[in-house]
Amino acid sequence: MSSAGSCWRKLAAIGVVPALVLAGCGSSAPTPSSSATPTPAPTPAAGLYVDAGADQGPISPLIFGSNMGPWLAVPFDLQTQVAAAGVKTLTFPGGNWGDQYNLMDDQVDQFISYCRLIGAEPRIVARLKGGTAQQAADLVNYVNVTKGYNVKYWGIGNEADLYSLDGLPDYTVARYNKEWREWAQAMRAVDPKIVLVGPDVSQFVADANGSSYLQDRIDWLTSFHHANGDMVDIVSIHRYPFPIDTAGTPPTKDQLQQSGQEWDEIIPALRKIIREQTNRDLPVAVTEVNSSWVANSGGEATMASLYNAIWFGDVLGRMIKQDVLMVDQFALAGDYGIVGPDALRPMYYVYMMYQRFGNAPARGL
Repeated sequence: MSSAGSCWRKLAAIGVVPALVLAGCGSSAPTPSSSATPTPAPTPAAGLYVDAGADQGPISPLIFGSNMGPWLAVPFDLQTQVAAAGVKTLTFPGGNWGDQYNLMDDQVDQFISYCRLIGAEPRIVARLKGGTAQQAADLVNYVNVTKGYNVKYWGIGNEADLYSLDGLPDYTVARYNKEWREWAQAMRAVDPKIVLVGPDVSQFVADANGSSYLQDRIDWLTSFHHANGDMVDIVSIHRYPFPIDTAGTPPTKDQLQQSGQEWDEIIPALRKIIREQTNRDLPVAVTEVNSSWVANSGGEATMASLYNAIWFGDVLGRMIKQDVLMVDQFALAGDYGIVGPDALRPMYYVYMMYQRFGNAPARGL
């Protein structure tokens, strides 16, 4: 690999978490002469060690992302640290805020300015629920024509599979498929170069394991790609593995550790559906991910904990191995944030550590 490339390497965790995928490399080492004696690999011992010879290939820079929005402001005192984290993509407005309110021009301007300040690629999500295709087209016009921001990545609505549980009881995937296409056509009529990311389904797993709720999410995504697989450019899902009960009980550290393994099956299952429904291999993105969809703190494995940071590092490494193009953790700040109201959280240091992987130009779409 050239010195401009980047790679990921397995950080074997013995006695901590199995096969934690975390470390990396920078520039290539000089080629040794024929008389050089190879350095023997270290004997694994309890703790952590780096296998510095396990080059696994390039990483998409877009995988180090997050979500932000008008309700997810970064505290002023932490702005410098956030800028240093190397966040490379930001989805705006994060969560369902964008399906509840219309974006104002100054909010867009401030978001773009912030992306430029920290060096992040913006992704803007047009309002679907409560919005119109014309409003979505007007937003693209303002952003890319009037202001010339040239935002490349766009979404349409957030977790539309939950609309029926949030004020639109008769909302179906058939209606979503029709509306998504209408919005997409209107937006592309303004700027044909935009890259559409969707459908941002609220949950996706490889095996619903008898859960009708999870099976409905799989069926929703399958139907969407059957209807709109010719127009979507990047296939996106969300995933929050916890809580697993209606009481919102946070996971234990053992449950959190074990849940990371599901990503070895989630991404292949997603690609299988894409191929079956579109006869194409499309790039995939995870545009919201965290351990819990319920705000929690104070427990051994809640979102502000060290164990959540280890879980995220493991999950991110598994997605890198599966060649995911874009990952936007949820969220940059707030209850789910890599920063809290007054301090950095352990998850922040996952971004800092992954910066040791070197630099490479963006690939894919």
